[in-house]
Amino acid sequence: MSILIDPPSWPAHGTVFSHLVSDATLDELHDFARSHQIPERAFDRDHYDVPLERYPELVAGGAREVSASELVRALIVSGLRIPAKYRPEKLDRVLTRRWAQTLPTEPQLGQELLGLWAQGHRRYHDRVHLLSVLEALDWLAKDQSDAQERMLLQLAAWFHDAVYEGTSEDETRSAILARERLTGVLNPAAVAKVSELVLLTAGHSPGANDKLGRILCDADLEVLARPQPAYQRYAQAIYQEYAHFPRPALATGRIKVLGSLLEKKNIYSTAQGITRWEAAARSNVGAEVKTLHTWLGEEF
Repeated sequence: MSILIDPPSWPAHGTVFSHLVSDATLDELHDFARSHQIPERAFDRDHYDVPLERYPELVAGGAREVSASELVRALIVSGLRIPAKYRPEKLDRVLTRRWAQTLPTEPQLGQELLGLWAQGHRRYHDRVHLLSVLEALDWLAKDQSDAQERMLLQLAAWFHDAVYEGTSEDETRSAILARERLTGVLNPAAVAKVSELVLLTAGHSPGANDKLGRILCDADLEVLARPQPAYQRYAQAIYQEYAHFPRPALATGRIKVLGSLLEKKNIYSTAQGITRWEAAARSNVGAEVKTLHTWLGEEF
């Protein structure tokens, strides 16, 4: 076990708090928290906040005492650290600035979309995912597109999961929303392209000559290539979004989605994506598929 705790020195609610983390997996952290009856509401993306009075008990229970700086370093090395810009108190400001750079004439539309991305039922398809896609687009499109194309890609990212209810109609409804909100703001060809790009994120199979589609789909799938702990956090968030399904049905559906990716010659469509992400993504996805088969009592 590799549970770490820093000294109780973070003031809030009339006491001081420690941070409780794992430097290996979130599953390990959650198991430790449950065994000590730490409530789920105390979890904040990569750590639990625990009050001063719980500190001796948690250390006695196996949490290793480290300094605050050691704890942060261990989280970073493990890949479990959530950067500050991805935390709720920062996200709105970061994303509002990005929207202003993309479509500065429509601040109200930006706020409407931000409100959709912040809906409480989202666990993975949320503002963190939106910012991650936008940042991946920055890298993928930097030398491959002009300013107009980058604007279309950024808008497609903002709209691609704007409607999210966990159904097969989400991309279609998101594309319809894009057409409704952008008509009269952009020219008809631009509106049509944004809508077309949004629809592509349903299956991630852009045409060989669809440069923008290939860039957007790769940006949307960047998460598959993250370090294993971060990939596990992504998978857990997906499971939470589909927790209303019985576990076998969830596993079967997820295996189908992931299997379709593994069957492709390449998961990614751009040269940059293949070079940078393909091997890691195949390893992560393959490992998840094996795990999901165990949910069904199958060997794989």
